[in-house]
Amino acid sequence: MPNTFAYIMLFAWPAIALILYRTLPFERALVWSFMAAYMVLPEATSVDPPLIPPLNKSSMTNISAFLICILVLGRKVRILPATGLGKILIILYIVSPFATIMTNTDPFALAVGPAFPGMKPYDAIAMITQQLIYMMPFFLGRQYLATPTAQRELLLAFVVGGLVYSLPVLLEVRLSPRVHIWIYGFLQHDWFAMLRGGGYRPIVLMHHGIWLALWMMMCAVSAAILMKSADKERRAFYMGSMIYLAVILALCKSLGALVYLVFLLPMVLLTTRKMQLRVAAILVILVMSYPLLRGMGLIPVDTLLDMAGSLSENRMLSLQFRFDNEDRLLAHAQERAMFGWGGFGRNHVFDPETGRNISVIDGRWLAVFGMFGWAGYFAEFGLLVLPVLLLWRVSRTRGIDTLSPYAPGLCLMYAVNVLDLLPNATLVPLTWLAAGMILGYAERLAGQGAKAGTEPARQVEPEAEQVLARETTKPEPKKRRRRGAPGAPSPTGSGAETEPASGARHVRRKRPAR
Repeated sequence: MPNTFAYIMLFAWPAIALILYRTLPFERALVWSFMAAYMVLPEATSVDPPLIPPLNKSSMTNISAFLICILVLGRKVRILPATGLGKILIILYIVSPFATIMTNTDPFALAVGPAFPGMKPYDAIAMITQQLIYMMPFFLGRQYLATPTAQRELLLAFVVGGLVYSLPVLLEVRLSPRVHIWIYGFLQHDWFAMLRGGGYRPIVLMHHGIWLALWMMMCAVSAAILMKSADKERRAFYMGSMIYLAVILALCKSLGALVYLVFLLPMVLLTTRKMQLRVAAILVILVMSYPLLRGMGLIPVDTLLDMAGSLSENRMLSLQFRFDNEDRLLAHAQERAMFGWGGFGRNHVFDPETGRNISVIDGRWLAVFGMFGWAGYFAEFGLLVLPVLLLWRVSRTRGIDTLSPYAPGLCLMYAVNVLDLLPNATLVPLTWLAAGMILGYAERLAGQGAKAGTEPARQVEPEAEQVLARETTKPEPKKRRRRGAPGAPSPTGSGAETEPASGARHVRRKRPAR
């Protein structure tokens, strides 16, 4: 159970975030208001007021940043994207829960076991509010982080955050997961899930060890992206950070995150930017079509099980358990495929004889599809996929050289995060922030920034921006002073010529003829 300090940290976060916005440049403060909250706020700690979603780590982070930008800093936030498809997806994402509620007003009862009441119209208020809160980082990222400088800020925040977080990670590798217990009074997840390979899987202050490993993988890849575009003086630092963070990731004992790292590092360091965007587009298209392919039996389940079995029997059994759950949950979801089963556990599968819940929802896609059906799935995952596809299309129409040196690598790393939503539910505010950042940047490059009320982004490095600023603010050379005071009459009173200068008339003596 959370201690008092956990609730103090949760409700003190708006004040902490405000200090960040008052002391840091706006783009850096916006990035760190999400990064720092993800790193330090308590997990499994919430307050559930009536008619609105619970106030927890994610919602408090999103609401704080959104309200500070609007109410304190006086900034306007546009909700609808510039693209027509983006507008449709945003509206569908916000409105589809109402259709889910209206199609699930009937009670859901079992012959043996729990009975679930029908959903009421006022439940739609909480669900729609929850959707809006989820999207707040997306709105802010699209509006205010759609620049190359903001991309560098996000990547640098990953690197710095990973270096700082490596210390408690090493501590938990040695002593077992204890940091959350020491600070907030309880362990946020099952203890046995933290045992792996004869040792401990660190978790620190995040939801699960898988969440920590995925985040640490992004930290290492961010260092690689920055190293590729850095000068000689900084390249050694980023290379050392990349190697060190890769070692820390190996200590996290998460095979999935290690596979992602082994895939991403060669892609970032050895392939062209065009290839990186192409692979990112293929990955998100695979994610978008996965439920359809899974339902049609086109996913090579047996091949994947054999590959997992070649590593270890436990890996194969774990993957088999996931596929069995998917089969049960998909069959249940197909009964209300368009708008889903809604909340209150109605999307789970129960044993008809004992009434026991026999389903475990691991992947985010399965949770969305079961609760909101095809409408909710296309809305949420369409918004996650759209930024990558739009940036890829812009790179083909306007040329890959128009992109910043950070955009392709960031886009590829983000696509892997979206891919991880198939086996896991690792959708966090940072994911939505990156989605909005990439979409806003793609819209600006596509020439839609003027329509969206934003300015086009300059494709220059931060160091080059400083040089450019100095060059554009150089003082003008002094002009030679003309003889005679401005506006003074000619000494001779005749034979004088006049010419305008700075709004006044200068009188110049006429040279005598020789």
